[in-house]
Amino acid sequence: MLRGNLIALQTIVVKEVLRFSRIWVQTILPPAITMALYFIIFGNLIGSQIAAMDGFSYMDYIVPGIILMSVITNSYANVVSSFYGAKFQRHVEELLVSPTPNYIILVGFVIGGTVRGLVVGSVVTAVSLAFTDINVHHLGVLLATVLITAIIFSIAGLINAVYANSFDDISIIPTFVLTPLTYLGGVFYTIKMLPEFWQQASLLNPILYLVNAMRYGMLGISDINLAWSFMLMGGFVIVLGTFALVLLEKGVGIKS
Repeated sequence: MLRGNLIALQTIVVKEVLRFSRIWVQTILPPAITMALYFIIFGNLIGSQIAAMDGFSYMDYIVPGIILMSVITNSYANVVSSFYGAKFQRHVEELLVSPTPNYIILVGFVIGGTVRGLVVGSVVTAVSLAFTDINVHHLGVLLATVLITAIIFSIAGLINAVYANSFDDISIIPTFVLTPLTYLGGVFYTIKMLPEFWQQASLLNPILYLVNAMRYGMLGISDINLAWSFMLMGGFVIVLGTFALVLLEKGVGIKS
C-alpha cells in the first residue's frame, strides 16, 4: 500500500512539473519579464527619487516582496489551472475513484504548484541580481518563508479550482482578491508610512505577514513580529489543507 501511494504521488508530481516545464515560455519566462519591469520602473526610475527605507535603498527594500509576489502568483496559478483543467476534461474523476488516497492527490498537486513557485522565484531572484546585490540576513527564515508561502497558495489554488465552474471562475480570485491583497501587503512600502488607522487595517491583510517575514530573511527588518508571521503561516497551512482535503473527500464540485 505504501509503495503504491508513493508511486501515485510520484506520478502526479512528475505530471505537474512536466506540465509547466514543457511550456516554460508561457509559465516561467513571462513572470521573469514582468518582475524585471517592476525592478526597472519601481526600483530604478521611481526608486532613485525615493529616500531610503529603514536604512536600505528603495530597490533593496522592494526586492523581497517582488520575489515573494512571483512565488504567490505562480504557485496559485499552477494548481488552479491544472486541477480545473482536470475537472474540465473529466479525468480527475479517474483519480478520485482510484485507490489513491485523497491526501496523496492533494499533496501531489501542491508539490507541483510549490515547485513552479520556487522555480519562478529563483528566476526572479537571478533577475534581481542585475539590479542590486542581494544580502541574506537569515537563510533559514528566508527559505522557510518562501516554501511555506508556495504551499499555502498552492492549496488555495486547488480550493479555487474545486469551486470553479468555468475558466472565468479561476481568474476571479486572483484578479479581485489576490492581486489587491498583494499590492497592499507592504511589497512597495512600509506600513509605518500609513496613518494609524490604515496601519491597523493593514494588519488584517495576511500577505503583509508573509512579505515582512521574507524581508526579515533578506534584510533583517520587519514591520511585523516574526513569531506572529510564522504562526499565521502555519495556521493557514493547517486550515486550508484540512479544508481542501474535506472538499476532495466529499467530492465538492466534482461528483454530481
